[in-house]
Amino acid sequence: MSAIINTIYVFSLSGFIHVLYSDYSEVITVGAGADAVDFKLVSLCQKGDIVVTQDYGVAAMILGKGAYGIHQSGKWYTDENIDQMLMERHLTKKARNSKKKHHLKGPAKRTEADDKRFEVSLNKLIEMYIKDR
Repeated sequence: MSAIINTIYVFSLSGFIHVLYSDYSEVITVGAGADAVDFKLVSLCQKGDIVVTQDYGVAAMILGKGAYGIHQSGKWYTDENIDQMLMERHLTKKARNSKKKHHLKGPAKRTEADDKRFEVSLNKLIEMYIKDR
C-alpha cells in the first residue's frame, strides 16, 4: 500500500527580535512576549502535523492536539515519554535555581552527525505518518 501526502506546508516562527529568511518555508513573525512564538505554534498546530521543537512544554501541548513531535536531536516526543521529560526539566530547573551562581552554557555546536541523526529520525517519523494515514 502506498500513500501520497497531498500537501506539505512548512512554516517557521520567529519573534520580532529575530529575523528569519527561508527558501523552503513561510516565515511567520510573532509579536513580543516570553512565550508568544510557542503559543502561536500550538494554535496553528493541527492533528497529524509534524512539529520540530526543543521545548518540552510545547511538545506536550502539541501531543495533546494529536500532532507528532520531534526534537532537533531526532528524539521523538510521545505520550509515553513526555511526562518523564517534563519532570526532568522541572528537577533540573529546580537544581539550577538553588545555586547562587548560574554558569549556563549554551548548547554545543551542531555537527554533521547531529544533522544526519535528525534526518534519519525525521524520515522514520514521516514514514510512520504516511502509514497512519
